Amino acid sequence: MIELPVQPFRFRKGKLYLLDQRLLPQQKVWVECSSALDVFYAIRQMVVRGAPVIGTVAAYGLYLEARRQKREGKLTKEKIQKAAALLLSARPTAVNLAWAVERSLKALEGSDDWMEALLEEARRQEEENIAWTEKISLIGAEIIPDNAKILTICNTGPLATGGYGTALGAIIFAWNQGKKLEIYACETRPYLQGARLTAWELKQLKIPVTLITDGMAAWTMEKKGINLVLVGADRIALNGDTANKIGTLGLAILAHHFGIPFYPVAPLSSFDRNLSSGKEIAIEERDPREVLFIGNTPIAPQGTKVFNPAFDVTPSKLITGIITEEGLISQPLEKNIREALKR
Repeated sequence: MIELPVQPFRFRKGKLYLLDQRLLPQQKVWVECSSALDVFYAIRQMVVRGAPVIGTVAAYGLYLEARRQKREGKLTKEKIQKAAALLLSARPTAVNLAWAVERSLKALEGSDDWMEALLEEARRQEEENIAWTEKISLIGAEIIPDNAKILTICNTGPLATGGYGTALGAIIFAWNQGKKLEIYACETRPYLQGARLTAWELKQLKIPVTLITDGMAAWTMEKKGINLVLVGADRIALNGDTANKIGTLGLAILAHHFGIPFYPVAPLSSFDRNLSSGKEIAIEERDPREVLFIGNTPIAPQGTKVFNPAFDVTPSKLITGIITEEGLISQPLEKNIREALKR
């Protein structure tokens, strides 16, 4: 068992505190939330981010809303459902958000104490995140060979999951097993999660990391001898098409060109049983300001048009396999995904 690094949220005395990931690594500031609206803005504005953890945070958000409404004498099931719809609208691409909120609503069925039912479910999801991220990290670590040179993108560690992580969790566990690793992290434009968060987490854990800009990936693969690409996943269709942070598709194409194994690392909750292919995945487009500015500094002429999708979709044919908490799903992905979900 590895000690959990810094966590992205704390639930204390009926309030939820979120580590403001927009300010890392320069500052560690905790944002207090006491309603579903507070949590909605925190998710939408990326105070907290990462597919698994926003689901758990939303579950706590429903409890906070029920608590607030009960204090005001206005608690009804309809108001909880309205709060759930608000939370679901915060980030449309990550399937874990809908999965977590639906679980919370289901927990109300047959319960006489809605507040207690929502709180128990949120706590259950938090505990489950720690358990499955440990399992997925152990499985991923076994796939990582000694002396691996690994390229990754975005942030898939404790900050993104509320546990040990997915792709980064596998790296953390492999390192603690004594394997020699070289980690190359793409900075992940435009929000710089790789530079601000992944590099920070790895440095906190004393795991050596080399930061590259996203446009350096092909040259890095060739000149540094990258032999493994590990990424996260926000939503996976039944055929294996995988939505992840923008830039992932480019890495998959490059990995295919260089013959490098390419693995998304994600829990079974990231598989969308209602989508047959990636063509059906809704891709969130975000504020142009994220591209036009770095912090408060403009980097493009005023009035410049921006296309800012937050995610792209990697087709299953470019994926070597998908690492889950129940084991590796290998090719042919569609057949093996359906079998894994039945189990």
